[in-house]
Amino acid sequence: FFTSQHAPGVPRILVGNRLHLAFKRQVPTEQARAYAEKNGMTFFEVSPLCNFNVIESFTELSRIVLMRHGMEKFWKPNRVFSLQDLCCRAIVSCTPVHLIDKLPLPVAIKSHLKSFSMANGMNAVMMHGRSYSLANPAGGSKGNSLKRSKSIRPPQSPPQNCTRNNCKIS
Repeated sequence: FFTSQHAPGVPRILVGNRLHLAFKRQVPTEQARAYAEKNGMTFFEVSPLCNFNVIESFTELSRIVLMRHGMEKFWKPNRVFSLQDLCCRAIVSCTPVHLIDKLPLPVAIKSHLKSFSMANGMNAVMMHGRSYSLANPAGGSKGNSLKRSKSIRPPQSPPQNCTRNNCKIS
């Protein structure tokens, strides 16, 4: 049954689960995104196995609930960002999401960076071989404009051997 018929105004997000089993996908990502957009929902693909987008999806749902009940002041204005949030923001703001895998970082951190990028709308895009990030439309510019990102070279460090199994998203 459809929630808006029986409980209008209830915050909803659409969550595609088990992203790590994408090869068994029964609903194409594009179809899920279109459905979510048509019904005014945010769409997340999550993988509890990899801890990918799990926290971000619940955080977004919490944000929607707070905003709908006029409790914006409890959300971010007085929030002090953690060092991890600041580092993620710095890396993601100048690294296209498809290049995060090439950074010399542990797999768990790369996964967190991808989640952070998608959840915070900080996906950089590639045009003509150069990296651009979407400028914040609330920042005074009209529409979605592109802003050239500074290129950053990841620090050179030897590869780290990890004994636990890595989660691979297919």
